[in-house]
Amino acid sequence: MATFEGFPTQTLTFLRGLARNNDKAWFDAHRNDYERYWLEPAKEFVVAAGAALRKVAPDVRAEPKVNGSIFRVNRDIRFSPDKRPYKDHLDFWFWEGERKDAVSGFYLRITPRSVGIGVGAHGFDTQRLAAYRAAVVDPDSGSALAKVVSSIERKGYEVQGEHYKLTPRGFEPANATQERLLRHGALFAGVDEKPASDLHTAAFVGHAVAEWRRMSPLHRWLVDTLQ
Repeated sequence: MATFEGFPTQTLTFLRGLARNNDKAWFDAHRNDYERYWLEPAKEFVVAAGAALRKVAPDVRAEPKVNGSIFRVNRDIRFSPDKRPYKDHLDFWFWEGERKDAVSGFYLRITPRSVGIGVGAHGFDTQRLAAYRAAVVDPDSGSALAKVVSSIERKGYEVQGEHYKLTPRGFEPANATQERLLRHGALFAGVDEKPASDLHTAAFVGHAVAEWRRMSPLHRWLVDTLQ
């Protein structure tokens, strides 16, 4: 496998074309572009980013394959009214432990218009949600989370995941921060940027990892508390 030297400009060209022509005939006609400009640089990025991320999270998993750290290009349209067969973006995920059990991870999304970089959990199942709520009101873990959220927000990131309008029954928040966090059904932070020139160079790995590092305390809390 070649060393990562950045995503070619043709990666964004391919994604623009796929957005305009989201059908199997076009995709099949451009499969070589998919392999060369989408899949191959994606694998190279996973290897390079995984090595760098281990300085932030030593146990992080980076698998340079589709359905590993690279999300598949095909959309699951079985229960969706949107029947477009393909995603017009490129998604990555790095996690700890078993993938199916991972509560949090480092994620990246590349589109022709933006690059999204973030960490966290985009949704809690029923069991994890109960454990999360208990941790929010726990004097030790709740205080630690409040400090993490405050620190990340001071750095300019938005902590997201608020889903419920009311504080769940049975919980007595000690302050406004706990009350807000109890209304979450997910917990993640991130930033959306315009694609910069370093996207097309090896320096993009350092750019992404620097963002992940600044947000990593949220990932660490989630893994250590809920996983």
